Amino acid sequence: MDTQSNIQPLKDKLCLVTGASRGIGLAISRMLLREGARVAVCARSQQTLERAVAELESTGPGKVTGKVADVKDHEQVAALFAHVDKALGGLDVLVNNAGVGWFKSVSELSVEEWATTLGTNLTGAFYCSQEALRRFEARGGGYIVNISSLAGKNAFAGASAYNASKFGLNGFSEALMLDSRYRNVRVSTVAPGSVATDFGGQAGADDGVQGMDWKVQPEDIADIVRFLLSLPARTMASYIEVRPSKPPRK
Repeated sequence: MDTQSNIQPLKDKLCLVTGASRGIGLAISRMLLREGARVAVCARSQQTLERAVAELESTGPGKVTGKVADVKDHEQVAALFAHVDKALGGLDVLVNNAGVGWFKSVSELSVEEWATTLGTNLTGAFYCSQEALRRFEARGGGYIVNISSLAGKNAFAGASAYNASKFGLNGFSEALMLDSRYRNVRVSTVAPGSVATDFGGQAGADDGVQGMDWKVQPEDIADIVRFLLSLPARTMASYIEVRPSKPPRK
């Protein structure tokens, strides 16, 4: 039997990746372009967005577009999806990757840092998913990939807001999957551990060591997303944990 006939190709798929100016989001965007997709990306600042779009253009000339958006702001999310409608003409895949984190004790964490973390990592995923679902209905289905974290199952000191946001994202993702599966919408959660990025710029985010070979690389996460999007329509991997194979011994 030719199993390849059931594979969902990424060529010409219409995709949106949030938080795509660096790290995991940039790697996923680059992978999608290499697979022949058309990609919209967002970032919070014009400067970082322009830099990311320029870099991605070298991978997929004429197939990438960008829009500044802070996903915790509902009006900016609505404007982002209006841009996607105009630039891409629809949407097949949403990757909720935008994320922030402050790593402090509860007594030290500010109200603003708490609100920004929950707003970006959890509420932003809700805003974007709701907008995506409306587009998927018009196209007969779609796929949402939520980039979570092992911190969504394993709390650690100094990460109250980040843990809460990722615990919440995991619960939201599972409920979203159950809500949407009979509407031809698949939902997967990818939960990485230590990834070689400068996320947060804090020791609590990645053990204080940047870019070491033992860590999961952003391109590894992109490969996992490619695997998920290439599965036959009858199959969905709803939750994947990713961790370094050989972390330093303690």
